[in-house]
Amino acid sequence: MRGKILFLTGMGVGYVLGTKAGRERYNQIKRTADKLWSDPRVQQRVDQVEDFVKEKGPEVAEFVGDNAKKLASQVTGRGSSGSSSSGSGSAAKSTRSTRSSSAKGSTAKGSSSSSSS
Repeated sequence: MRGKILFLTGMGVGYVLGTKAGRERYNQIKRTADKLWSDPRVQQRVDQVEDFVKEKGPEVAEFVGDNAKKLASQVTGRGSSGSSSSGSGSAAKSTRSTRSSSAKGSTAKGSSSSSSS
């Protein structure tokens, strides 16, 4: 109990001291960050990055979208017709059936244990 009281007292003192010094330090950091952000050299780099993202964004979106579709088809076991992994579909189906069998067993166990409570 004594440790909890000391801990809470320490937190209270730290909070009070931190808020007094913290606001001044926060304002100082904010002024410095605003000054840095307003620098013409930083803004020139920001413009370069924006142009690059506008140029490469559609390519990245297409790449991510295609790979997401491939991954989704692999996970669901519906491989595309041009896919070279035709054997993986049956393996995925057998894995799903094994999971569903074990899930049914765990559901039955769960329902019998809950009814006995």
